[in-house]
Amino acid sequence: MLLYFVFVLGIGFALKRYMKTSKDFFQAGRSLPAWICGLAFISANLGAQEVIGMGASGAKYGIATSHFYWIGAIPAMIFVGVFMMPFYYGSKARSVPEFLRLRFDEKTRAYNACSFAVMTVFSSGISMYAMARLIQTLHVFDSLFLKLNLPVGWIFHFAIILSAIIVLGYIFLGGLTSAIYNEVLQFFLIVAGFLPLVWVGLKNVGGWNGLKASLPAAYTHSWRGMTNAHTNPLGVEWFGLSMGLGFVLSFGYWCTDFLVIQTAMASDSEESARRVPLIAAIPKMLFPFLVILPGLIAIATPALTQHAMNQAPTLNAPARPQSANDLSDPTKLGKGLIPAKVDPVSGKVMTDGKGNALLDYDLAIPNMLLHYFPTGILGLGLTALLASFMSGMAGNVTAFNTVWTYDLYQSYIKKNAGDAHYLKMGRWATVGGILLSMATAYAAVGFNNIMDTLQLVFSFVNAPLFATFLLGMFWKRTTGHAAFTGLVSGTVAAIIHHGLTLPADAHPGIHGGWITVVHMYPSEMAQNFWTAIWAFSTNFVLTVIISFLTKPRPEPELVGLVYSLTPKPVEHHMAWYARPKNIAVGLIAMLVVLNLIFK
Repeated sequence: MLLYFVFVLGIGFALKRYMKTSKDFFQAGRSLPAWICGLAFISANLGAQEVIGMGASGAKYGIATSHFYWIGAIPAMIFVGVFMMPFYYGSKARSVPEFLRLRFDEKTRAYNACSFAVMTVFSSGISMYAMARLIQTLHVFDSLFLKLNLPVGWIFHFAIILSAIIVLGYIFLGGLTSAIYNEVLQFFLIVAGFLPLVWVGLKNVGGWNGLKASLPAAYTHSWRGMTNAHTNPLGVEWFGLSMGLGFVLSFGYWCTDFLVIQTAMASDSEESARRVPLIAAIPKMLFPFLVILPGLIAIATPALTQHAMNQAPTLNAPARPQSANDLSDPTKLGKGLIPAKVDPVSGKVMTDGKGNALLDYDLAIPNMLLHYFPTGILGLGLTALLASFMSGMAGNVTAFNTVWTYDLYQSYIKKNAGDAHYLKMGRWATVGGILLSMATAYAAVGFNNIMDTLQLVFSFVNAPLFATFLLGMFWKRTTGHAAFTGLVSGTVAAIIHHGLTLPADAHPGIHGGWITVVHMYPSEMAQNFWTAIWAFSTNFVLTVIISFLTKPRPEPELVGLVYSLTPKPVEHHMAWYARPKNIAVGLIAMLVVLNLIFK
């Protein structure tokens, strides 16, 4: 771990001398090759939400979590590579909000810049929270705090500060280039740390057949039971899954989230930028086997062990070993390697609306590492986890400092300063983003699955934004007034829906129902999917209506911004295997095969 920290900070110091302009700092000079950007494209999304969140969702929802990849990522990544990157790269926009200004107007850009800045801060804070929980769970600093006569409860706060300092160091020095090179390093670390975990874990539960025998059938089939929301662990029917996740949240994230788009826009050419999401889609398609399977193995492992749990939380009685098939009694403290959730600040076991102990699914992966790995390889596995947290934090912070500097500070606060001034502001924006992320890390304490938290944030921000992009790119009649009104209305619709609905067994408040409860969903994820559907639909309908009532921009102003008015990219000079459309067809075929195998 120490070697890793020294190395990532070393990359920042090595790149500092190349950060001469704001373009170097914020856009990596648009000079990186496609394969580097492709690995960074997937690694920017390979943060805590991917490694810890997907492992947690695997334990909570089963193999149905693979939908976040096979219908919730790959189709959208194909779409952004084939259709959207020519718009982003060709427009020379420095960010997604700036693209919205070019297509619509200033107020649409300002609204998106503000909402995106808030979202990146929350996402970065969630990564900080996950890292702090990991360090707290492993008791890494217990002996140090005891020697210094400091309360052990302070370790959670100390870990948040430590993670903030490391990420701040290499982003402050090397900007986006530093983040991208570190994300490539983190990609290989994560693969090296998690492949042995899957192999050893599967071997110990009797392989795939043994895993299937240890879990209910719904946990090992991705499509079984999707005809009804109450007959599958995800708690959502096929329409809510396909529309909410497969269309709205998926396309809303991969096509409009500047966190991932910025890595593709750092490519050295438009052709490379188009290939970046397609290159990233290949390993992305296989990642369920690396991050979801450990969650299933954790819930199927026969007994809680003192080695795995270190000091398992108690609720009037010690945690008891139990069968992996005993998934129906929520009053027991643990299932497999999943302990009860303890508030990291108060130290008390957290309960649901019925007074039963919540399970801390976010500890599925850490406890898997502790349970199955010997000391040497455990160090590699834990470093891989830390790398995933750093990756998620760094991607969000670099996106935040770019949007703040270009779309808010330069546009509304100080318009005509020199380039050196904006470079300096970008570095200080990095500091501000880290401080805000530290504050939001504590908001994640109330959730027992950080993937639930992230999808909720995405349903508020990305879901309505996708409707704006879809209409703006493919319907030249869409107007700026309509886009802005629809975007605001979509976010308001998401807020209202969240305030009127509540997941089963949850307390009204941060989980929803804070207005009044008019509908109960079987799970938090089902609530998130339908929140996204309401946000998207409200935006889409209102934008269409208002566009007919307002004056559109002249067509010559929309060349390069609307699909029908933009020259199509030329591919005939490329080899057949390098053409984005051919790569896309191959990816779709692989996707169909995987869904059929695990249906």
